[in-house]
Amino acid sequence: MSQDRAPIDIGRVLDDGPFSFAQKAAVLLAAFAIVMDGFDGQLIGFAIPVLIKEWGITRNAFAPAVAAGLIGMGIGSALAGLFADQFGRRWALIGSVFVFGAATCMIGFAPNVATIAALRFIAGLGIGGALPSSTTMTAEFTPARRRTLAVTATIVCVPLGGMLAGMFAGHVLPIYGWRGLFWIGGALPLVLGFVLVAALPESPRFLARRQSHWPQLARLLTRMERSTPADSTFTDLAGQKVIQHAGFRSLFAPGQAHDTVALWAAFFMCLLAVYAAFSWLPTMLASEGLSVAVAGQGLTAYNLGGVIGALVCAIAIARWGSRWPMALCCIGAALSAFAMQGVDARQSTQLLLIGLGLHGLFVNAVQSTMYALCAFVYPTAVRATGTASAVAFGRLGAILSAFAGAMVITAGGSSAYLAMLGIAMLVVLGALLVMREQIPRLTMRTVVPLTAQERPHGSPVQS
Repeated sequence: MSQDRAPIDIGRVLDDGPFSFAQKAAVLLAAFAIVMDGFDGQLIGFAIPVLIKEWGITRNAFAPAVAAGLIGMGIGSALAGLFADQFGRRWALIGSVFVFGAATCMIGFAPNVATIAALRFIAGLGIGGALPSSTTMTAEFTPARRRTLAVTATIVCVPLGGMLAGMFAGHVLPIYGWRGLFWIGGALPLVLGFVLVAALPESPRFLARRQSHWPQLARLLTRMERSTPADSTFTDLAGQKVIQHAGFRSLFAPGQAHDTVALWAAFFMCLLAVYAAFSWLPTMLASEGLSVAVAGQGLTAYNLGGVIGALVCAIAIARWGSRWPMALCCIGAALSAFAMQGVDARQSTQLLLIGLGLHGLFVNAVQSTMYALCAFVYPTAVRATGTASAVAFGRLGAILSAFAGAMVITAGGSSAYLAMLGIAMLVVLGALLVMREQIPRLTMRTVVPLTAQERPHGSPVQS
């Protein structure tokens, strides 16, 4: 009988066992959702220069539409995190994908800026909700030894999606216009949503927290090459902090509050810098006299650099821990922004694009690995809530960027815009340096072998 056996610690089973095909497939599906998240989230940045010309309006007129999407992202992040911790990561992610896909499609029918703003708000609910849900899902399917790289590889799909959006917009805008851009761009995540319904399993660590889900968890573990008896009991204790109450209050419990505040500050300023680029970089370059096509290339270079930087930073964190790799990337982001102030956009366009690629490399290295830092700092019971709350607060910085970007470009041009990006990343540097909890070096992590009672039937002691 199950009562005669010690409960199986799901955390230790996942961390000490192999990284199976079923686990990799779940992580890959979560990553695809974030590719679509970054893709749809950045379409508006490519459409704004076209809409300004077609409708004869100013860039400031689009600030509320940009802000509406970012407000939706902030609300969506908070709600999705609470939903995911209460009802499951799977449906939080699937629902988010359907919401932003449908709303993006509808933007293609918009007759004015106000309608675009309303639909961007709805799309933002889904775009914001997908990030914390997918990163939590990835963290909870991945063994500890690969978690930082896996979570970062998932988040790096945001700039990857933006890079694909840039190439997509370059081909679609001249042929189908901005309406076709949103119609096709919204249809793609809807297709993915049905794939997720059919193929994405629930997080094993979420299932372990509810006794009614234990039979489902036993079946999932079998698919993950960890066979268990059907009547097994489960717990999730390995590497977890003891918390008195699972919920928002626990983020500010003694020993947790300091890092929560520091993470919120880091997310606020980093997302201000990131979304100032996502929303206004093509517009800034166009204001310097560059064509719409070249302006779009600037954002593509930024995103390409981000993909490379995030992966390299994740590897560095696995080797040396999170504190100094992230700090050096913050410094690189600030210095690259300040250095570009001396580049003439029209005379040295290629040099400027290289500078934007380097800046994107450093900024997105920090932004992407902060999600892995959240997954380390917060225990299972509040991991989605903790990550989502940090992202939701960060969205306030993104919302500020919607107005600050337009005003700074209008008042001071590219030099003031780049100064804003550099200063933001210096603040991120300070916030990350004061954090107490940091991801340790890989060699510092110890793996305690499972006891014979804890080990699922047929599971090796180590992979």
